[in-house]
Amino acid sequence: MTQPFENRVKRMLKEGQKTAGAWLQIASPFTAEIMSRAGFDWLIIDMEHGPGDILSLISQLQAMNGTDVVPLVRAPWNDFVAIKRILDAGVYGILFPYVNTKEEAEAAVRACKYPPEGVRGVAGSPRAAGYGQNPREYLTRANDEILIITAVETPEAVANLDEILAVDGLDGIFIGPMDLATSMGHPFDPGHPEVREAIALIETKVLAAGKFLGTIAGSWEQAQVRYEKGYQLLMLMADGASLGKLAGSIVANFREMYPDQ
Repeated sequence: MTQPFENRVKRMLKEGQKTAGAWLQIASPFTAEIMSRAGFDWLIIDMEHGPGDILSLISQLQAMNGTDVVPLVRAPWNDFVAIKRILDAGVYGILFPYVNTKEEAEAAVRACKYPPEGVRGVAGSPRAAGYGQNPREYLTRANDEILIITAVETPEAVANLDEILAVDGLDGIFIGPMDLATSMGHPFDPGHPEVREAIALIETKVLAAGKFLGTIAGSWEQAQVRYEKGYQLLMLMADGASLGKLAGSIVANFREMYPDQ
């Protein structure tokens, strides 16, 4: 029996609720299964920096079955062919990296929507549409349910933010602090005063435009501050990086206690 295609997280965001999520960056169905069972609202499979392809994407989506987690993807690029294949795999939303202009944001929206609103190719046979078993349920709802997010990662995007925010169909903005800092001439330093000033400007404009705001949080304390500022979508951990951090901490504790071993 085909379930209704409803994006629970998009509904939560439109109602002003805070949501919690994480990266899936190592293309593993095992970490996808573990983290989906943890109770996150959403997980973003990283196909920009992660090693996965369409088949590993589908295996991760299958591993999430039976949980309430909403699967999203950070696309490798703002390319409508790649987006078509990712959406047909069955994800509920796309984070587009490196969107710097109104025209690029409009292209992102068009890639996610079936005609006449967009250019997404129509097929009832892929996984998203239930392998043809009840395609109308998906095809008639996808344009409304797919979550569309663009990243602000450059000074150009900051300068064009008002026009980007005016794009119909764009749901939210994701601030990429490390990319933004580096592209502003402060490599790997999102705490630089100029970067903090740019981020504050982005926050003000996005919230005033009625779009939802997302970014990463390096700690729970940082997450609390950002939630209180109005962020609704925070990346609280990552499968690979968080495991590496935990492993390093455990080994450091061992070496400190038993330095001669």
